[in-house]
Amino acid sequence: MPVTVVVGAQWGDEGKAKVIDLLAADHAYVVRYQGGHNAGHTVVVDDQRYALQLVPSGVLYPHVVPVIGNGVVVDLPTLFQEIDTLQSRGIDCSRLRVSDRAHLIFPWHQALDALHEASRGDERIGTTLKGIGPAYADKARRDGIRAGEVRSGSGDAEHGSGGMESFAAEVRRQGEIHNREITALGGTALDVDEIVERFTALGWRVAPMVVDTVELLHDALDRGESILLEGAQATFLDLDHGTYPYVTSSNPTAGGACVGSGIGPRHLDRIVGITKAYCTRVGGGPFPTEALDEWGDKLVEIGHEYGTVTGRRRRTGWLDLVMLRKAVRLNSLTELALTKLDVLDTFPEILVCTEYDAEGRPVYERLPGWQTDISAARTVDDLPANARALVTLVAAEVRVPVTIVGTGPARDAVVAWT
Repeated sequence: MPVTVVVGAQWGDEGKAKVIDLLAADHAYVVRYQGGHNAGHTVVVDDQRYALQLVPSGVLYPHVVPVIGNGVVVDLPTLFQEIDTLQSRGIDCSRLRVSDRAHLIFPWHQALDALHEASRGDERIGTTLKGIGPAYADKARRDGIRAGEVRSGSGDAEHGSGGMESFAAEVRRQGEIHNREITALGGTALDVDEIVERFTALGWRVAPMVVDTVELLHDALDRGESILLEGAQATFLDLDHGTYPYVTSSNPTAGGACVGSGIGPRHLDRIVGITKAYCTRVGGGPFPTEALDEWGDKLVEIGHEYGTVTGRRRRTGWLDLVMLRKAVRLNSLTELALTKLDVLDTFPEILVCTEYDAEGRPVYERLPGWQTDISAARTVDDLPANARALVTLVAAEVRVPVTIVGTGPARDAVVAWT
């Protein structure tokens, strides 16, 4: 059975969770492969709204095994707050599995994140201050703490205390080391004893979920079961291929899906790129099609363009097909899902960037709007001709098919484009 990758094709917030939720119905495993709790995914089921940060979107289906892969950095307090909230709403999280190779985030990572961001002054990146970058930095310098350490040593959570004693000792060692770094940068030392006590308790709780997820997923492939790989953030926040330095600290692109899950590229045969019918981004960095006028304000208000995690207002602008063509190349996209088309319902005219001029300024094609509510559309024929024209233009310009069109926030507010 195929492995499907879902990746954001812009700067994030494209509505990936809705598409993942739609596709998860046909998969046995849904795997988050990178990022941390700096990403927020929102799924609307009937009249219920679920905001997810670490738990993969597939948790909403009882037949799906949700997996946090080795490429993710995990904040245990956030994970269990999310699990407790989901379970209080009747969502079973007992199937969740966490990679033993996933690195953990600690309070010192968040403290360092804030100190480093403040030191940038007017050149701040716009990080969410969740400790993501410092946790990945520790991973890169081979000094991080992995989830598997709660089960390592002479015992584990089921058969003895040796693993947890070793884990607690390493948390203490790292806390003391990082306190010296924090105070050297002008910050306040953290209470290491409190951190050790709190994270040891969290370690006991996470231990039953921790497994070798690479083996778990390959065993599933051997049985012919289907897997969906879920990315956070998006292509142009990729550490290598994004608008550096205004990027995230991992690789959200399709190549990162292989590294962050342990599934080799020959297993990938469906790669779905998610793009809004317009563009948004959070924080600093270039944004060629940014709309700094009343139309940009209108996109914010109609599209509810405020961060799920931070609540920050997103920058908004027109759809950029130049960057979308690049996303197709970087990810080997096989298809596109075009989301939030309904946000443009009241616009008399819609701009789409098809190229840049010699100075790098966007060149727009101007399309007439449809100025009617499309939230009830469920087939191609339900869409107004001008809405269909926009979808057709996107597919023609980027040279991959648009297969899914989002027409509203509801779970079933989609059109299968054929």
